[in-house]
Amino acid sequence: MTTIFGAIADDFTGATDLAGLLARSGVRVSLRMGVPDQEPTDTAAFEVIALKSRTAPVADAVAETRKALRWLQRAGAKRFFWKYCSTFDSTDEGNIGPVAEALMADLGVEQTIYCPAFPENGRAIFMGNLFVGQQPLAESPMKDHPLTPMRDSNLMRLLDPQVSKPVGLADRLTVARGAAALKSVLDTHKADGVAHVVVDAVANSDLETIAEACRDMVLMTGGSAVAMPLPALYLADGTLSADAPKATTPTLAAQSIVLSGSCSSMTNKQVAAYLETGAPAYRLDPLDLAENGAAPVLEWLSGQDLGQAPLVYATADPASVKAAQAKLGVAQAGEMIEQVLASCAVAACDLGARRFIAAGGETSGAITKALGVTQLDIGAEIAPGVPWCFAKSGGHQIALTLKSGNFGDEGFFTDALRKLEIA
Repeated sequence: MTTIFGAIADDFTGATDLAGLLARSGVRVSLRMGVPDQEPTDTAAFEVIALKSRTAPVADAVAETRKALRWLQRAGAKRFFWKYCSTFDSTDEGNIGPVAEALMADLGVEQTIYCPAFPENGRAIFMGNLFVGQQPLAESPMKDHPLTPMRDSNLMRLLDPQVSKPVGLADRLTVARGAAALKSVLDTHKADGVAHVVVDAVANSDLETIAEACRDMVLMTGGSAVAMPLPALYLADGTLSADAPKATTPTLAAQSIVLSGSCSSMTNKQVAAYLETGAPAYRLDPLDLAENGAAPVLEWLSGQDLGQAPLVYATADPASVKAAQAKLGVAQAGEMIEQVLASCAVAACDLGARRFIAAGGETSGAITKALGVTQLDIGAEIAPGVPWCFAKSGGHQIALTLKSGNFGDEGFFTDALRKLEIA
């Protein structure tokens, strides 16, 4: 099928988040893990490419994104979406702004929007300021993120040092007046040379207004939720055929494993809740791993009943994370955890696991790469923005859910396993 909409996400969980919301339309959504080596085949109307570029050097992130764009163009896409985290994870150097400007240059567009709002998950933008629940971003747990600590809540101030052209705002009062009013403000900004426009949104109705106003933009950027209304708009105007292929759910063995590398506040709660169920669990200690490697956890895993969905986790509180980073270095500590969790995924698959729950963007990227997963079809949502996905690994059909750190409620791991049983 000819692709009409191509999206590029800066991490793997963000990609599944976006793909899951697009799949609410019932239309098949294809998720590619990294830029495919082959020319486009078996394409869907909605193609999403997951990169691992959120914390990569700016030049590397830009180059990989441009490569993804070229593949999507060859697949036939005419509209494009640059997806980043709903908490605008970035540094003063990027990568959100530099990647957006590179895409704009390659697509020949003069303006795009930025809207990371996701009201269902408590992300709202008001007067350009991003809120996580009732807390400004800079007062939320994101202020202690180990790689991208967010110390300012104002998206315009965050974006400005990352881009070379002017930044503006379309505020909530404009959005509340409807799509025509928003388009008028965007046109005025464009006439004034404002290339980057942050758009407020505090409710799903705002997202619908933004999608209606921006549906014909060649490039939109934001969190996943602002793209959610687009399939319905494309179906209504005939851009997307009503008989487009639908997704299917395979039957899988029950053996499962939960792998958690995220240290977000919510993932800490999710791990604690899962431990209370009595599931077998192994906690990874970075200092112990540095001394003894992966052998102890792999030996432990070989003796587990995968029908009980054991948990292997490095999730810890911010103080413990900082202590490990101080001794090992930020990059080394993170990469070591990712490699060990990826090794656990491969070992579990060899032992018969066919259902994998991964918590954390970097963790998800390492696990999917280790399992040799290159394409996923999107299934039922477990929580807003977190679907089950289906793929092939080593000749086996498997299911994965790749959860962004702060998504889902405290019972997410148990809910995920139950959801697959009834999907």
